[in-house]
Amino acid sequence: MLSVENVSFNYNDSATVDAVSFSVKKGGVMAVVGESGSGKSTLLKLIYGHLDVCLGSISWKDQPILGPKNKLVAGHGFMKYVAQEFDLMPYITVAENIGAHLSNFYPKEKQTRTEELLAVVGLRAYSNTAVQFLSGGQKQRVALAKALAKQPEIILLDEPFSHIDSFKKRPLRRRIFNYLKSNEIACVLATHDKDDVLSFAEQMLVLHKGKVLSSGRPKDLYNKPEHPIIAAFFAEYSSIDGVIYYAHQIKLVAKGDLKANVVKSYLKEGFYLIEATYKEQRVFLNHVDFVPSGTSVWLSFDSND
Repeated sequence: MLSVENVSFNYNDSATVDAVSFSVKKGGVMAVVGESGSGKSTLLKLIYGHLDVCLGSISWKDQPILGPKNKLVAGHGFMKYVAQEFDLMPYITVAENIGAHLSNFYPKEKQTRTEELLAVVGLRAYSNTAVQFLSGGQKQRVALAKALAKQPEIILLDEPFSHIDSFKKRPLRRRIFNYLKSNEIACVLATHDKDDVLSFAEQMLVLHKGKVLSSGRPKDLYNKPEHPIIAAFFAEYSSIDGVIYYAHQIKLVAKGDLKANVVKSYLKEGFYLIEATYKEQRVFLNHVDFVPSGTSVWLSFDSND
């Protein structure tokens, strides 16, 4: 089990990570979310051993994870880290990058393993292509496959699908997380994408200015967001009289006491997102039809929907 206990890290006398604690079991997925600058990437670097913990401790199966003050080369054999900057060799092929750290004493096993991972990341057709000729999204997929090549016990992923277009992202994400689960690889995932979290993470940690704003099951945090930052991560929301409502919890009704004026309608997947003003505040709601700007409407709020 990965154990992060009361970990803090200061940079230039400013707390970048402040008293963060959580644990991840074998095969589990912990999603770390938060606004840019909240400390997500710093936390992953601390776990990997790129940075020294100022306070607290980090361990995997009770083995301490040490930073550069105590370990000359960062990292451990049981752990892999896929950062936003890809650690690839540009002048050799995709297959050679993936198999770079696999033993040449077992060529058949190496080839089988490489082909398996090429399929996982959807790059079979590019097996013999030099990495320098790939797109950013393709390079990101090579980096994922390379990290999985030696079957780590834990993997750290920092925005692992950020360069990948939506045509490839959805099926790739399913294959990657299914692979991690079936091979019991623990994962800590820093992400801005709610689809990474809701469908694949068992636990979720919300950071704000280095501190833990909230933690728990993604479903619970989604259903009862305790802070606007949490709601904003998942969907469009409105804060009315101190209550947070998602857009699907606000309805248009034929008549009522809660009058609003439509500002704009935005086409979404099977519905329109309506932006309106209510009590001099902007509110967002989902509606089946387009509503012209300037239209007066009446609203109904349902936080239990």
